Amino acid sequence: MLLTDLNAPGGIGSNCLLLQLDTLNIVIDSGLHPKQIGRAALPKFEKLRSLNIDLIFLTHCHLDHLGSLPLLAKEFPNTPIIASRDTKQFFKRMLQNSYQVMDRQRLEKGIGDYPLFGYRDISAVNRQMLGIMPGQPRHFESLSGERVTFTLHESGHVPGAVGIEFEYHHRRIFHTGDVLFDDTALLDGARFPLGDMDTVIMETTRGTTQRVNSRKDEIDRLLKTIEHTASHGGSVLIPVFALGRMQELMCVLHEAFAKGTLKRLPIHVSGMGIELMNQFDRIAQKNPRIRFRKKMFRETGAIRFPEKHRPGSDGPAVYLLSSGMMVENTPSYRAAAALLGSHQNTICFVGYCDPDAPGGKLLKVRQGEKFLFKAYGKTVQALAHIEKFDLSSHADRESILEYGLARHPRSIVLTHGDPEARQWFKESILELDPKCKVVDPVPLKPVTV
Repeated sequence: MLLTDLNAPGGIGSNCLLLQLDTLNIVIDSGLHPKQIGRAALPKFEKLRSLNIDLIFLTHCHLDHLGSLPLLAKEFPNTPIIASRDTKQFFKRMLQNSYQVMDRQRLEKGIGDYPLFGYRDISAVNRQMLGIMPGQPRHFESLSGERVTFTLHESGHVPGAVGIEFEYHHRRIFHTGDVLFDDTALLDGARFPLGDMDTVIMETTRGTTQRVNSRKDEIDRLLKTIEHTASHGGSVLIPVFALGRMQELMCVLHEAFAKGTLKRLPIHVSGMGIELMNQFDRIAQKNPRIRFRKKMFRETGAIRFPEKHRPGSDGPAVYLLSSGMMVENTPSYRAAAALLGSHQNTICFVGYCDPDAPGGKLLKVRQGEKFLFKAYGKTVQALAHIEKFDLSSHADRESILEYGLARHPRSIVLTHGDPEARQWFKESILELDPKCKVVDPVPLKPVTV
């Protein structure tokens, strides 16, 4: 097998892998790099243009895996795009939101490349995409006569997310995608295949992060923080990703209110996450592994975050707002600007924050220091409490390492991780299984696996 990482900057970015099994060409994911602007954020599609791409797979709907799919589909309009049935339910809304953000940035920041695609391109992807059930093997034969069997396996990362198993000439190859083995309030953990495999392509996101507390302990700590803040007259801002994290915390709050472990408080929610709640409700009716129900929104008394509402002005409340990294001009950014200046309030980060994003920068600020809200040209003294909770939707490094080595693979390929994270995995694999070949692909350079 020949493998090429098309994410030119490396690390976690515009995820896109080319797998070549003899004459069979397969692309997995087609993302946008969150730190790049315009066409610099794209995978290097030019490396594909001399090839006939037989299959395209989408592991899940986060934009670092999905965001450039309309452009890849336009390059190869006759190639089937394979995703889970659940992913096909809401990928369009994710891409439509991405288009709207790019169109706004074109006007606000003068980025001539934006938007990179339009609504027609999104519709074309929908026509090309086949939504299939995880756990059911499918067979494919290329025009050149090559045959491959593939099976999707639920990965527990977000609803619809999958790993992909290939069987080719008696070889088993498994791509984990982004994975979480633990159950959450929203979703059951991964259901991955067992037995021996020839190659495991493994995400390495948390290679430098060692879990200190269990997920349950972190949830309990979050609820106690909300209770303590409200009892002192303050409000809590929780910046969340619209896909997955917002719905998970709605499940958490719904259960806490029902059990009486948290006194009822007003809950404000925002944006695309509300629309995705409707779709989650529909797919949950057919997929019992997803626990979110639309009625939770009503039963918690949650309301849409009003455009002109000043957070904290009506007494204690919980603000469950996107974006998760508090990107400029988003609801969470606006709420933070209102809440940061009072010692009564708390801002709770529950997921990954890029160090260069406003959320990442705020995490580094000490209480009492000044923080610049650049989009508003306004500096606020950071009096609110700022807390970080480990509710990552990525597997702990020990769990994914254990899964990979238990497959007794001849080779493990490292993906989706910063250099330090990949180095931890490489050293750990070689220490535990010196015979295993560890491959850390150099971007854009084909490597034989």
